[in-house]
Order: sequence, then C-alpha cells, then structure tokens
Amino acid sequence: MSLPRLVITSVYVEGRNKSEVAREYGVSRRWVQKLAARYEAEGEAAFEPRSRRPRRSPQRVSQELEDQIVALRKTLAEEGLDAGAATIAVHLTRRNGSAPAVSTIWRVLTRRGFVTPQPRKRPKASHTRFAADQPNERWQLDITHWQLADGASAEILNIIDDHSRLLTASAALTVYKAADVVTVFRQAAARHGLPASMLSDNGAVFTGKPRGHGKVALETELAALHITFRHSRAYHPQTCGKVERYHQTLKKWLTRQPPAATIADLQAQLDWFTA
Repeated sequence: MSLPRLVITSVYVEGRNKSEVAREYGVSRRWVQKLAARYEAEGEAAFEPRSRRPRRSPQRVSQELEDQIVALRKTLAEEGLDAGAATIAVHLTRRNGSAPAVSTIWRVLTRRGFVTPQPRKRPKASHTRFAADQPNERWQLDITHWQLADGASAEILNIIDDHSRLLTASAALTVYKAADVVTVFRQAAARHGLPASMLSDNGAVFTGKPRGHGKVALETELAALHITFRHSRAYHPQTCGKVERYHQTLKKWLTRQPPAATIADLQAQLDWFTA
C-alpha cells in the first residue's frame, strides 16, 4: 500500500489525529492536511501520481517566437546564408528589438528537427586557438575559383582580418597576376588601414620563394611598408583556416544565386554579399 493511502486510511478509516499520523509515518502535518484536502475534493483520484512540472514557465519561448525562429532558419538556408543560432538571434533582434539566448534558439532548432546531434567532440579547452589578439594585427588572404554562366573560370581574392574576421576585400578577375593582388591590397588598406602582418599560402602570386624566383610584387610591396609576410606550410590549409572558411560561406551563397554572366556581374554579387 502506498504511503498516501496509508495516511488517508489512518485519518479517515481509523479516525486518528493528523498530527499523530504525521509523527508515525515521518511526514509533515502540513503534507497530511494537504493530502486529506485533496482526498475530500477528488476521492480516489487523490492517489494518482502528480506531475511536478510547473504550471507556468516564464522563460519558455512562445509558439509564435518558435515559428519565427523556424521561418528564419528556412529562409536563410534557402538563400545560401548562414542559418546558425547566432545569426538567427541577430535577425530576431532587428525584427523584435530582442532575442532569446543563442542556446535557447539552438534548443528550439534541435527540438524542431533542424539540428542533427553530432558525436561528442574534443572540448574547446583542448585546442590552441590560432588568432590575432587585435584588429589589423594580421590579415589572411587567399584566391578561390568560381565558374561563370558560360563555364568560363574566374578567380576571387578574399582578404580577411584574422582577429575580427572582417572581410577587407573581395574582388573577382578572370586570372590574378601578382600586380593585381597588390592593387586589391592597396584598396583594402585605404579603407581599413595597414595590417601589421599578412598570412597566405604559397601561391605563385603571393610568394616566389618555393620556386626560387625571388620576390613577387606583393612581397616587395609589404617589405617596403615594413609589414611582416608569413606563409603556411605546404599541404596545411588549416593555417589560413579563417579565409578558407569564408570561401565556403561565400560559395554556398553564390550557388543559390543566378549564375553571373560576366566578371562585372560576379563582382556585383560579391559587393552585395559583403555590404
């Protein structure tokens, strides 16, 4: 027999005092009174298990807000834009003046089936973070390839601030030559100031050292400005990971756009994406 039933039997069948029953069974007199009141009001239903879930949850996201989160997730993903919880929080703040915590948005997306649980990864504390401490301390630059509507190849040079991940330049050409890289660098520096150092891979337009050709135009330009220029080791793209990651984000968005017919059209798309 359950404890509530024993208590009720003692009070209502045996006619014993509630204080006495509470002492015998090691419970509070208040609990006995509460149980008795419930029995008088509900009868046998008083012995059914009760949920401990609170009747109200002030922090719970409303159904309307959940629907906004889901709609934003779908819209951003369809447009090829970042659709993570942090991005959704920014859009909600612009729309509503405030937004739930990023962790809350993440839980909503998980509950609604937009996030696939991943195996546990190494804790962030186990990684050594490779990042500049200040803006303009280091810029990363790299060239990626894209295809125009007629199948012709194009190249996109992206330059990104290592600390803030601010995109300082994104420019398209049919083929980049060493002098073109210098031109784009000068335009970026005119807008954002000179960096203390730069980091790239060992592409021929960035350095001539691996091929024994002496300095290329960008190396000469940076040396004249007393800007340190470093290069990742061969077959190790993780060193330039931030600009490589930006390439992925940009291409994901470009894939969802109408194919650019010309370099000018592609540049217009780059300008819109980075505005």
